Amino acid sequence: MFKTQITKTLAENVESIKQNVNNDDLLAGFKKERTKGITMFRGNTSRTFYGTGPIPTNPGVLWQYPKEKPLCSNSPVAGIAKYWCGNGWTGQPSVWEHEGITEIIFGAYDKQVHFLNAETGEPTRQPFMTGDIVKGSVTLDPDNFPLLYTGSRDNFYRIIALDRDVPTELWKLEAKISDGVWNNDWDGNSLIEDDILYEGSENGLFHIIKLNREYDALGKVTVAPIELVTIPTFSKEFIDIIGDEDLSIESSPLKIGNTVYIANSGGRIMGFDVSNVEQGIAPTVFDFWTGDDTDATLIADDDGFIYAVSEEERLNARSKEVGQIIKLDPKNPSSPLVWSIQVPKKNGVTGGVWATPALYSDHLYVPTNPGDLLTIDIKTGIVTDSIFVGTHAWSSPNIVDGQLLLGTCEGKLQNYSLGDPSKPEPVWELPIKNQGCIESTPAIWKGNLYFGTREGFIFKVGQK
Repeated sequence: MFKTQITKTLAENVESIKQNVNNDDLLAGFKKERTKGITMFRGNTSRTFYGTGPIPTNPGVLWQYPKEKPLCSNSPVAGIAKYWCGNGWTGQPSVWEHEGITEIIFGAYDKQVHFLNAETGEPTRQPFMTGDIVKGSVTLDPDNFPLLYTGSRDNFYRIIALDRDVPTELWKLEAKISDGVWNNDWDGNSLIEDDILYEGSENGLFHIIKLNREYDALGKVTVAPIELVTIPTFSKEFIDIIGDEDLSIESSPLKIGNTVYIANSGGRIMGFDVSNVEQGIAPTVFDFWTGDDTDATLIADDDGFIYAVSEEERLNARSKEVGQIIKLDPKNPSSPLVWSIQVPKKNGVTGGVWATPALYSDHLYVPTNPGDLLTIDIKTGIVTDSIFVGTHAWSSPNIVDGQLLLGTCEGKLQNYSLGDPSKPEPVWELPIKNQGCIESTPAIWKGNLYFGTREGFIFKVGQK
């Protein structure tokens, strides 16, 4: 079997280094080899890696998984039964190229993490079962350790080894409501750098964890996690100001230099200096309030400016003042707001933004909940173009080879040329089976797109 072979090869490689070379520096170098693929949501620490081309000119569905029965399960919301299918907002797959095969890895609303052969759409391993739906994007270890990191609505964040006969849990962390506020879920996608994991939970706590990844004498991967710092993104004073305790973390961390940023559902954006985090020190160096629910992941440009988007739910004075699309200068923490744009209610549809924007050639591309794909000049904050793509536009756009690709809740993939970055031009549109809402963000690797719909299926789209 494929899985048995990679386990054997990995073990043999590590054991060979230990026995024949006996050189700790060389072993460390082996472990630090970078993983080939898309390891996390948006692929890098600035959340601006969109994948690789070439983008298909004559696209078609190459496979569907499963072939018949959709990926669905029941999971209650506020005590009321709800039936969930497929995967949704934040659910971008990871892509892993290794041992002569490419695996597509994703969590789904059937409460499992799945592993598929990118070429055939057939399972490569036994799925990993959790106790509830998996809402967020999984993280594949970026340093070539055979490890996967994922949260679940069963309240646990897990580290899973991929070098056993079946995916095997090595460690888990519970998000307890008693430790924080609001909820005990995990939506965010963790960021891993220099053996440290950064992740937020829906109880409003931000976790910084030393992983201590190693291999044992048999060549099996191990971890010995130590929580270095746990930071509440809420306070009594902030709760008093905002008027409620909906202060979960559903966004994913952003890292610029030695500062890690996170946003919470109260609209609080915080930055922590992690220069001395291994000593348990991570002081807050940035603190900004957008006024409303900021669940989408922050992104950064090459100059270190941050772009944030917010929903429009509380309709408070601060939200009206700040707007729902903003540019921030973290180098000016006392007055960081550079420009802002309002995204109000439109045609009866709630305003604001759920999707994470994309950056390209001094322009920002933002799908909004009312359904407009906005193009914004990042220097001036001027909207240069607006295209209606359908309401509930939660899928985050990707930009590869000067082309913007977007999934819509009307069940379509859309491709736009950015020959003129200020005005996207339609190239092609591909309806997907049964037109299920595409909330999740496609992973794009070597021109193929991998994504799920709320109908309950995962698709590969490529050149026909």
